[in-house]
Amino acid sequence: MIRKYLILFFSILSLNPLIAINGNVPEGARSSAMGGASVALSDFWSLQNNQAGLAFYNLPAAGAYLENRYLIKELSLKSGGVVLPTKSGVFGLKLSYFGYSLYNESKFGLAFARKLNEKFAVGVQLDYLLTSIGNDYGKKGMVTFEVGFLSRINDHLSLGAHIFNPINAKITDYADERVPAVIRVGASYAFNDQLMVTAEVEKDSEFDPQARLGIEYRIIEEIYVRGGIASNPGLYSFGFGLNLKKLKLDFSSTVHQELGYSPQISMIYRFK
Repeated sequence: MIRKYLILFFSILSLNPLIAINGNVPEGARSSAMGGASVALSDFWSLQNNQAGLAFYNLPAAGAYLENRYLIKELSLKSGGVVLPTKSGVFGLKLSYFGYSLYNESKFGLAFARKLNEKFAVGVQLDYLLTSIGNDYGKKGMVTFEVGFLSRINDHLSLGAHIFNPINAKITDYADERVPAVIRVGASYAFNDQLMVTAEVEKDSEFDPQARLGIEYRIIEEIYVRGGIASNPGLYSFGFGLNLKKLKLDFSSTVHQELGYSPQISMIYRFK
């Protein structure tokens, strides 16, 4: 049984370069429902997706995220974090865990974001990445960082950019294996208070570029519906969100043509 899961894991890994968290995949069911397009958004999960977005998030909050990739528990991603605005800027702390006992990856991040003026913000995050392989193969930890920028051009248009691991942190000396560097750029456009679209392009140092496109529509104040698509690998996604005063719940799923559904859920509790 264990051998079967290992074969399955590495087979899926070869099909989908974004399976593991060391590739810095987007988090939060809101962005997941929109094809993963998130670099130009400002919300709680900017803690992972573009730390500069935290500068426009003015509420202390805690959140959790769960993704069950392809309905296989060994490929689950779990993430949680806290955000704390201060007079100096916005601080964030997050951790993520992907995998199971025989293979897992963890990410611990400490973020800081600050507005440089009313329209432009910058964010940075110091990361510790840990990869663990069971059966006495051991663990490997490494330190890296990420930096993001977000500009609110006007009430409708926002532009974002994010760079993860520009130093190409080394995993092992064997074959010079390294954590990939990832660059993302994108934009979001709000037509009005109800309709918003967002798009981005991502370039991983080890893979071809990926394009993402998402849409969000607010039915009423408390209910949102979302959809999206992505390329390389080809995915489509859908979901909805509930805004319940202090509590925000988002549900989504991505669909891979060959591997099937990956449901996601996230919860955010705002303390004020």
